[in-house]
Amino acid sequence: MRELAYYEAKLEALRELLAADERVHLISDTITGFLGLSPHRVLFAEIAKNFPDRVVSPPISELAFCGLAIGAAMAGLRPVVDLITASFVFEAWPQVVNEAANAYYMSGGRTKVPAVFHLLHGLRRGGGAQHSHSPQAMLWNCPGLEIVLPSSPRDVKGLLKTAVNSDNPTVFIDHVLLFDLKGAVPETDEAIPFGQAEIKRAGSDVTVVATSLMVQRSLAVAQSLAKEGIQVEVVDPRTLVPLDFGTIMASLEKTGRMVVVDECRASCGVAAELMARVAETGFDKLKAPMQRVTTLDVPIPYSPPLEDFISPSEARIAGAIRALVR
Repeated sequence: MRELAYYEAKLEALRELLAADERVHLISDTITGFLGLSPHRVLFAEIAKNFPDRVVSPPISELAFCGLAIGAAMAGLRPVVDLITASFVFEAWPQVVNEAANAYYMSGGRTKVPAVFHLLHGLRRGGGAQHSHSPQAMLWNCPGLEIVLPSSPRDVKGLLKTAVNSDNPTVFIDHVLLFDLKGAVPETDEAIPFGQAEIKRAGSDVTVVATSLMVQRSLAVAQSLAKEGIQVEVVDPRTLVPLDFGTIMASLEKTGRMVVVDECRASCGVAAELMARVAETGFDKLKAPMQRVTTLDVPIPYSPPLEDFISPSEARIAGAIRALVR
């Protein structure tokens, strides 16, 4: 195992995928690149230099270049489309949710769309209302798309390998505040299968189901609450589609209490859906009502103090856990 930063693990996977399969292409703005507006984009530039015939820098028209990628995938290529900020997927909504997601079903299984749509979601300090969306719940409402939310360097590399090699259209959702997170990554070429949640921390008192950046916040809260004698189990689904619901329910059976933490908004969000599924199948296993910690139902303010107030902060996560234990 080696210790890599999240961005290093992601770019390592991308380099290896491009080197291993000539069908893999990258459609991305090579200035901001696969890392968005990040100081680490110089590493991305090296990839563009090494694979000049398979890294395409398109005009800024998300509808057009997502359509290009879908057509290329139907023809046998494996494009990775970097939409950068998650809000920009709204400009390509007809292509992603009404073409890519439906092609396999509408063709009776004859047309596959092995394309990956890469997004950077969530609150990122001053992104404002138009650059801070977390559209994973909206995408989850569109059958036909695989949805991936890594939370660690190991997961981003292993899940990206699986995404690019999948025959299904996949939305790969990162968080820019994870980029500098360091963690162990295997030396070997280790893909992580979709639909396998991971227990990031074992505990006996409360189950916290968290996604993306919220996994790291929940782990920090769990470590802090352990000093108060509260043992928190943190479950990371890693993929929403397919969803490993069995691991979530097994954890609930052990603890009897559940908090769901996600950066979507409360109404009709990822947390709402997970809680509804738990209520349908495991209501009798609950010792107390479930709690959710999400972004508040307002447009995202530009002001950093206001952004902090509406976000699923560590303080709000800890408060929800303490309320359940009491």
